[in-house]
Amino acid sequence: MQASTQRQVAIVGSGPSGFYAAEALLASGLDVAIDLIERLPVPFGLVRYGVAPDHQKLKEVTRVFTALANDSRLRFMGHVTVGRDVSVNELLECYDAVIVACGANSDRRMRVPGEELAGSHPASDFVGWYNAHPDHAAHVFDLSGNTATIVGHGNVAIDICRILAKGPTLLGSTDIAAHALETLARSEIHHIHLIGRRGPAQMKFTAKELRELGTLPGWDVVVEPGALVLDTASAYELAQPQSAVAARNVQFLREMSQRPRSNNRTIEFRFLRSPVELTGNGSVERLVLDKNMLSGEPFKQHTVATGETETIATSTVFRSIGYAGVPFPGLPFDASSGVIPNLQGRVLDNGAPQARTYVTGWIKRGPTGIIGTNRADSIETVASLLTDWAAHPLAADGREGHAALRALLSQRGIRVTSFDDWRTIDEEEIRRGKARGQIRAKIVDIDELLDVAVRKPGKTLASDNASIPQPYLQP
Repeated sequence: MQASTQRQVAIVGSGPSGFYAAEALLASGLDVAIDLIERLPVPFGLVRYGVAPDHQKLKEVTRVFTALANDSRLRFMGHVTVGRDVSVNELLECYDAVIVACGANSDRRMRVPGEELAGSHPASDFVGWYNAHPDHAAHVFDLSGNTATIVGHGNVAIDICRILAKGPTLLGSTDIAAHALETLARSEIHHIHLIGRRGPAQMKFTAKELRELGTLPGWDVVVEPGALVLDTASAYELAQPQSAVAARNVQFLREMSQRPRSNNRTIEFRFLRSPVELTGNGSVERLVLDKNMLSGEPFKQHTVATGETETIATSTVFRSIGYAGVPFPGLPFDASSGVIPNLQGRVLDNGAPQARTYVTGWIKRGPTGIIGTNRADSIETVASLLTDWAAHPLAADGREGHAALRALLSQRGIRVTSFDDWRTIDEEEIRRGKARGQIRAKIVDIDELLDVAVRKPGKTLASDNASIPQPYLQP
C-alpha cells in the first residue's frame, strides 16, 4: 500500500492540458503519483491529431511532454475509456483526485436547412481525417467539384484552406494521412471561399497563419470589392494597442487586394455573411448567405441581417465556427456553454464543488486559445487542487492509485498501453514514414496500434512484410 504521504492523481486526457496539469503537480514539491489516462493507445491529443501536418514546429512541444513522461512519478495509461472501461466513481475510489482534461470533441452546428446534405462537413471530421485520427480515418470527402467553401474566420478554417490549396505535392513529406494524400491528388478544387459573419477587423486568424496564404504557389488571395472599407467602430478597434494582430491582418488583405491576379485558382475572403441554407439535389450545390451589417460600440459590435441575400455555387462546405464540448460520463455538464461547470477548475454540481474532482482545458473554459494557453489554465486548476489538499489532510489508509486501477482493468480484459509502448509505435511510424518519404506514417487502426505496441525487438509483424504504399503525388 502507498505511503500515507503520497497523493494519487488520475488525469483523464493526454493532450496539452493533461500534460500541463501533470507538470504543475510534479513541480508542486509534494509526493505525488500520477496516471495519465487516455482513450486512444497513443498520447498527445490535439498536438498529434489537431495541429496541421505542414506545421511541424508546433508539434515540438511533444518533446516537453516526453520529458515529463520520463519522470517515474508519471505513468501513461492508453486505450482506457472513462465511462466505458472504468467510471469516474471508480477512479475516485482509486485516487485522491481526478482531473478531467478531455478537450472539446464536437463541432458547433450552423443550424440551417440543408446542413445534413452530402458535401457538408464539420471541420473536426476533415482535420481528424487528414491527421489520421482513428475516429475519422473512414470519412470520405469528395473534392471533385470546382469550389469549396469554409464557413469561419479562425485558424482552423485557414488550416483547412491551406491543406486544400497545397495538395499532395507540398504535403507529401509531412505526416499527413496517406488516404488524404490520395484524395487531394484527385482534387479539382480551384476556388476556395472563406466566409465570416463579421468584418475584417474581427477576424480571429493569427497573423502568421493568414500571411502564409499569400505564399501559396499557384493561388491568388482575393477580397470582395469594398470589403476593407471599415465602419467607424471597426476603425476605432484597429487603432487600439490590443488590436495589433487584427490591424496587421487587415493590412495584409489590403496588400493582397492590390496584387494583380496571375492564377486561375483563388482564395476569396467574404465578410459580413451568415449561412442561411444549403441547397442541392442530394448533395450540396449552393450556399445561401445573409448579408450583414455591424451595429454597436467598439469591441461590442454584433451582426444585423440587412434583408439581402446572395447565393454562391459550391460543392463542398466545411463549417469551422468552433468546437464544442460533449457530456462526460459521471460528471455534470452545461449544454449551453459546452463545458463542465467549474470554479477555477473545481467541478461544480448544482453550484457546489464536487469532492476531489477537477477539470482543465477546453472542457473547462471552452475551445479558445492556442496550445500554450492550456498551461496557465492547468496551473490554475492544480492550484485549486493544492489548496483543497492543504485544507483536507490525507486519509490515514491512503488510496492505491495505479495498482488498484490496473487490477480493475485487468479483471475487465482491457489492454492498456504504456509510454514505452508509445515509443515502439513512434519508432514504427517513423520507420514507415522514411520508406514513404514522409516524416512519419501514422497508423490509423486501433488494433494495429495495439499490435505494434506489444512487438518485441526482433519480432516481425505480418504487416512488416507487406509493401508500403507510396504517396499518390501530382506530377
